[in-house]
Amino acid sequence: MKPSDLRAKDQPALDKELQDLLRAQFSLRMQKATQQLTNTSQIRKVRRDIARVRTVLAEKARAK
Repeated sequence: MKPSDLRAKDQPALDKELQDLLRAQFSLRMQKATQQLTNTSQIRKVRRDIARVRTVLAEKARAK
């Protein structure tokens, strides 16, 4: 997910994207805890995507 793609989205779309990513992160953590997760790099990718979305949300909040 590129930051330029995120900047093109509006506030409600970014909020929904953040909620989806947080659910995905929770799911991956549960899979890791039950040792069902084979590709652990997915956790890192989701964490970074969450950070990207939060950064864009903060930029939009400061711009207002």
